[in-house]
Amino acid sequence: MTDREPLVAINPGTFDPVTLGHVDVIRRAAAIFDTVVVGVVRDPQHKQTTFTVEERVSYVEHALAEVPNVVVDVFSELVVDFARRHGARTMVKGLRVIADFEWEFQMNRLNHRLAPEIETMYVMSSPEYAFVSSSGVKEIASFGGDVEGLVTDEVAARFRELYPNGRPGAPLSPQE
Repeated sequence: MTDREPLVAINPGTFDPVTLGHVDVIRRAAAIFDTVVVGVVRDPQHKQTTFTVEERVSYVEHALAEVPNVVVDVFSELVVDFARRHGARTMVKGLRVIADFEWEFQMNRLNHRLAPEIETMYVMSSPEYAFVSSSGVKEIASFGGDVEGLVTDEVAARFRELYPNGRPGAPLSPQE
């Protein structure tokens, strides 16, 4: 038997909220790596969050509580610096649709320029989650729609608290 360094990967995101698609990708990554560090972005620059960072961390921790090699941490630095801090040489990202690829390809090239020693591994979404996005889930919930089966029971319950009767005139996206 040879001694080797543990294989550590990060899975960064806003997780606002964590969806069952996120959980699926993280579980699958946890079957490959010794440790998967789920990195919850404290204050994302490209979107406004619905849930506090504490809520997002709690939802991720509860969703993956039975996966022993998954840990959750919050970060506010460059994702490559977060990876280095955890000794990760791999960043795991989920891909659902072509639009995800375009964004992730851009980020991959920028991250590679900053940290060529860190590789990005893409995990294709399982078919049942290929259409599930955090923004889509938030839109459904804001109109009082049922998000069961798209998010954990805990997140679905929180949405029912936030939008008990939906929001008449709710915008289609946070930017509107």
